Amino acid sequence: MPRAWLGWLLLVPMVAAEDAATFTREKDILYGRKYGLALTLDVFRPAKGANGLGVIFVVSGGWFSKETAINADFYEPFLKRGYTVFAVLHGSQPKFTVPEIVDDLHRAVRWVKANAKTYNVDPDRLGITGASAGGHLSLMMAAGGKDGDAKAADPVERQSSRVKAAAVFFPPTDFLNWGKPGVEMLARSFQPPFTAAVDLREFDAKKALYFPVEDKDRQREIMKAVSPATHVSDRTAACLLIHGDRDKLVPLQQSELFVNKVKEVKGTAKLVVREGAEHGWLTIVADLELFADWFDEHLAGKKPG
Repeated sequence: MPRAWLGWLLLVPMVAAEDAATFTREKDILYGRKYGLALTLDVFRPAKGANGLGVIFVVSGGWFSKETAINADFYEPFLKRGYTVFAVLHGSQPKFTVPEIVDDLHRAVRWVKANAKTYNVDPDRLGITGASAGGHLSLMMAAGGKDGDAKAADPVERQSSRVKAAAVFFPPTDFLNWGKPGVEMLARSFQPPFTAAVDLREFDAKKALYFPVEDKDRQREIMKAVSPATHVSDRTAACLLIHGDRDKLVPLQQSELFVNKVKEVKGTAKLVVREGAEHGWLTIVADLELFADWFDEHLAGKKPG
């Protein structure tokens, strides 16, 4: 099932178990604007037993993001343990490319921190999670989160976009070493329907036009900048990755490479390999309990079971 993850996240409408007795939901909250468009997120809060901690769920598959993919069933393992969940939508391909989408996630994390008191969560103990492209974007914040600008006019931009823990499924982590060292995924390199996400373009202010990035060195520079593995440092969040060993879309090597880099800087990272699994598996929702365990350990400070 090479595209099972895409149906799971985006293409197949699912019935969420939206039980008002167990959680509340605030829809379409504005966290930013770009090119006159609204960037929104939904907030899910446990009706009781909130633990004062937040988890950002990146609603993304193939760097597509849409409201119909927000599904409370995916958040239930976190909500039942007291986490407030922020389901983030980003500017979607084919209109926006990966570098532009990464910027949206920086903004979303900063917004959550700026509004932490409103939602009664600790801005210094945030988790982030997602699958495939959502996993990639999560790890970009885990490894490549940025400090805030103390002089920014916008108070949101004064916040950092760093998180304390991440838990993700089958993420792309290094576009310059794809499957094995030296294999590059550059501009327009992905198969449809993902091609537009890496249709790299840059704006020429003098001509007031966008032009495709054709120079290979510039392509490498851009794709390196959006590769989580290249941002790993001693500030990288604690990361859990789960990946199938028969994944034909995103090689298992992508998770192995990332985890090894985190361990090289003596950081905290763990890889769980699902034998025989491709890019998604039938019991994947059950693995969200492992994510919740990870957040319990690295956000709530609970000892592993």
